[in-house]
Amino acid sequence: MADDPLDFCPADPPPSGERPVVLVAAVALIDGDGRILLAQRPAGRSMAGLWEFPGGKVEAGETPERALVRELREELGIDTRESCLAPIGFASHAYDTFHLLMPLFVCRRWRGTPQSLEGQTLRWVRVNEMRDYPMPPADVPLVAQLRDIL
Repeated sequence: MADDPLDFCPADPPPSGERPVVLVAAVALIDGDGRILLAQRPAGRSMAGLWEFPGGKVEAGETPERALVRELREELGIDTRESCLAPIGFASHAYDTFHLLMPLFVCRRWRGTPQSLEGQTLRWVRVNEMRDYPMPPADVPLVAQLRDIL
């Protein structure tokens, strides 16, 4: 066989020791005009200034859906139900000190108006405009997944 199928895959990074796996759930809130809500990480936090999908860490004993319902209430002051969250993809990304596993959900139904409760700047954007917003490395491939389903 002349071609090795693995030649088409980038080389794996060298091992850098064991990293804990952190499970974070994210959501693409989509409004009636087809725009997606992005939140800018506030000053003083890691990756400050980068734009991301709302969400947060999944606590022990929590499902990703339950974590999103909680995080949306705490961060944006809106209420939704687990049944309103549809999984569309996920990111798996190695940062220096941990490995992030992040399922992405879509949500089109919630009660209330999203507002910044944790100092983040919020912006509604069209999927084709998302490349204009610098994002954490783990979020970047999620944009393509989202674009493919919208």
